[in-house]
Amino acid sequence: MKGILGKKLGMTQVFTEDGRLIPVTVIEAGPAKVLQKKEKEIDGYDALQMGFDMIRKEKNVTKPMLGHFGKTKSSAYRFLKEIRMDGFNAGDDITVGIFSAGEKVSVTATSKGKGFQGVMKRHNYKGGPGSHGSMFNRAPGSMGQSSFPSRVFKGKALPGHMGAAQVTTKNIEVFDIKEDQNLMLIKGAVPGANGSCVLILSKAPVAVKEG
Repeated sequence: MKGILGKKLGMTQVFTEDGRLIPVTVIEAGPAKVLQKKEKEIDGYDALQMGFDMIRKEKNVTKPMLGHFGKTKSSAYRFLKEIRMDGFNAGDDITVGIFSAGEKVSVTATSKGKGFQGVMKRHNYKGGPGSHGSMFNRAPGSMGQSSFPSRVFKGKALPGHMGAAQVTTKNIEVFDIKEDQNLMLIKGAVPGANGSCVLILSKAPVAVKEG
């Protein structure tokens, strides 16, 4: 497993050499600072804790977290995440160069919040007739029970809060890597709003850093 934290910048389109137009999502991937290296002998498992998106003002960081960041003499970061990967030590920077074009990755982020929505938008209900005074247009309709069991079964698709949940899009292709600009172009759309933090993971092996 290998991965990196990044920021979704937005979508654009690029042309291939044979003239095909490809929609891509532009992600500012890293550099992510390795803040802690967890080892199986001490912590019970192997993982790297990385930070991304530097916080400019230390007054916005709690003192315990400032002490945690100070162990690697690094700045405070807004987003922290553990990834089960190896090959780096505390204080190292993970760059987008660990990925390559054509590789398949999974992208995890918090989806856009859509507030309270009805069943037609939230669960793709068909809705009622739109004419002839039916008076039944966008409502959920019958619940399906009478005197028995006299309740609505759990899991019934009803109106409610939509979005603002963790979403993972799997097996999407990396179109291009611009290591000098810390940019990654991924084919198609990825979850999350522009400016939000995304986690990019791949099961391909990562080269162990020498020294």
